[in-house]
Amino acid sequence: MIIVSSCLAGLQVRYNGTHSLDRKIHKLIEVNKAVTVCPELLGGFSTPREPAEIIGGKGEDVLDGNARVIEKSGRDVTDLYIKGAFATLKTVQELEATIIVLKEYSPSCGSAMIYNGQFKGEKIVGNGVTTALLKRNGLQVMSEEQFSEDMVEF
Repeated sequence: MIIVSSCLAGLQVRYNGTHSLDRKIHKLIEVNKAVTVCPELLGGFSTPREPAEIIGGKGEDVLDGNARVIEKSGRDVTDLYIKGAFATLKTVQELEATIIVLKEYSPSCGSAMIYNGQFKGEKIVGNGVTTALLKRNGLQVMSEEQFSEDMVEF
């Protein structure tokens, strides 16, 4: 089974109520090869919601208690991000997912780059909270930019 970020499948679950439709990902949903997941919604957020970034580190640091996920207004939402990460891990394990494709740059889902925590649109190398947890559990996570349809039998 393939797990994909809900926003990549065209669901309007991003912080601002939009999606990040990726046609390759959407095709997987249409042919029942993938299941969607949104760590933020699983963590208890609604849509729309305030933008958030990791302050003081990366996803691994959040899991270790050394960094926080903070909304632009300053509200600490770290616990919701961790809750969503563990709920996503549970789903991935229950479905025995072999491919996990999550939205790049997200404080939850980024798998190569995330925003730097200054809310200025600048990115740094790093994992989001969910990706960090999945990788700690031996799972491979890739972004929509790394995913190729050649990885799937149709």
